[in-house]
Amino acid sequence: MRDILEDLATTAVVDPIQKARQNMRRELPKRFYKEVTAGEGDAGFTVLLDGRPVRTPARNFLAVPSRAVADALVGEWAAQGTHIDPAAMPLTRLVNSAIDGVAAEAEAVAADVAKYAGSDLLFYRAEAPERLVARQTEGWDPVVAWAEARFGVRFRLAAGVMPVEQDPAVVPAVLAAVPREPFRLAALHQMTTVMGSVLLGVAVIEGRLAAEDAFALSQLDEDWNAELWGMDDEAVARRAGRRIDLLTAALLAAGDG
Repeated sequence: MRDILEDLATTAVVDPIQKARQNMRRELPKRFYKEVTAGEGDAGFTVLLDGRPVRTPARNFLAVPSRAVADALVGEWAAQGTHIDPAAMPLTRLVNSAIDGVAAEAEAVAADVAKYAGSDLLFYRAEAPERLVARQTEGWDPVVAWAEARFGVRFRLAAGVMPVEQDPAVVPAVLAAVPREPFRLAALHQMTTVMGSVLLGVAVIEGRLAAEDAFALSQLDEDWNAELWGMDDEAVARRAGRRIDLLTAALLAAGDG
């Protein structure tokens, strides 16, 4: 089992959130187990393949803090067919990243999350048309107002795409609110990068917004363009992938709350 699970590992990368992810272009390993169950031990809830606990690519035990997350992991492993496809296991990939990468480099990952506060999606507004401006105002302004109260800072908004410099206090204030617990931090990192917004990410992880609602807000500009020009199959697939990544992260964060 060790060799096959190591096929799910990644080569060394600079970004710690990617540490546990493997180059998936290589041939997929064959499924080698029949039964998948959840177990419980001192380290938390585990996934058992024919009674043997799953390990991460770095050979750590794959253990999570909640039964709900463990059950979702069991579902991913049980759903594999004749081969094990990491692309079809988003929660397993994220949990591996949390255990093997984020846990050892929490401060670096937290800093990567907080830097989004310098150029958050919600800060950049359209100048026209009027209907798009109205949509952004209606959807984004309440989140910005909540975040200003939450972090104790004021954000500078900009019309257009030219960079706007935020107050020097903004990024440190957001950094102080970023969780350092590996699972929640990995989840927040993924949500933030998927949406391009740490404000939306924190709103989800702290229960201010449902994940689906936050995703819809992050896609507001894309939805506008789709209404005008439509979406090709590739764009639809990319959007679906981002949504899965966001919901996966939200599940992990909720399970560790």
